[in-house]
Amino acid sequence: MKAPRVTLDQWRTLQAVVDHGGFAQAAEVLHRSQSSVSYTVARMQEQLGVPLLRIEGRKAVLTEAGTVLLRRSRQLIKQASQLEDLAHHLEQGWEAEVRLVVDAAYPTLRLVHALSAFMPQSRGCRVRLREEVLSGVEEVLKEGAADLAICGMTIPGYLGTALSEVDFIAVAHPDHPLHRLQRTLSATDLEAHMQVVIRDTGRQQPRDIGWLGAEQRWTVGSLATAATFVGNGLGFAWLPCHLIGRELAEGVLKPLPLEEGATHKPRFYLYANKDKPLGPATQILVEMIKSFDSAPLNAPFPPPLADA
Repeated sequence: MKAPRVTLDQWRTLQAVVDHGGFAQAAEVLHRSQSSVSYTVARMQEQLGVPLLRIEGRKAVLTEAGTVLLRRSRQLIKQASQLEDLAHHLEQGWEAEVRLVVDAAYPTLRLVHALSAFMPQSRGCRVRLREEVLSGVEEVLKEGAADLAICGMTIPGYLGTALSEVDFIAVAHPDHPLHRLQRTLSATDLEAHMQVVIRDTGRQQPRDIGWLGAEQRWTVGSLATAATFVGNGLGFAWLPCHLIGRELAEGVLKPLPLEEGATHKPRFYLYANKDKPLGPATQILVEMIKSFDSAPLNAPFPPPLADA
């Protein structure tokens, strides 16, 4: 890739001429001589091989090519300024990246709200989001591959901040044989039918939380896949209510009438990497997660944010 022939300073000079109405006005704003500003713009046009300005009366006006190039240059200058700001923030200890691992059962909408609020305060800090299931979250945190973790279980040796509970409910397709029994169901009834469970992504000590011990078990890789399987009559499962609200409303899924254990409400916790002090960006993200943890799950997604 060849080096650019035109410098950022030259683009800034052209912008000043256009924005402030002429060479003299630009020279005053830039604290330079008018001849220096005129030479800079003339040199630009020579280097680019295309006219950028034409003189109409006593005023410099953009050519068609100049209009296109100036518009693109504004983004270039903005990005260069953001790059310099990021370097300044990094020098002050601001993180370049925050690594967040989340149990897939945690409501995505709450994360959307938290990250949307974090974005305008991030100062260029990226968020690397990773989804795991059950003990997979714990392993990622303990391996030092995450700065923050949202987990649906307590992690020994870590002090977690309590977040909200997530409602899980036992469901099956309305035509499933369990519903055709038309009575209250026991654990014995369930053991005779196939259960769909979510694979624990942990490698060291994966857990079978929620599995009843029946031989008929299908293990899938995600909650969405489990919901699709059960919604098509393939077994039963405990699934998060926030994930299957539409299916319940439309009658694609129906709660199982269990005599006990029809629902469970694990509490989620926010953990931090105890071997790494929290930087300023991470601390802001923590506050955003805590603030939006109680956001209504039927709230609309926030509108896209304009570029800062």
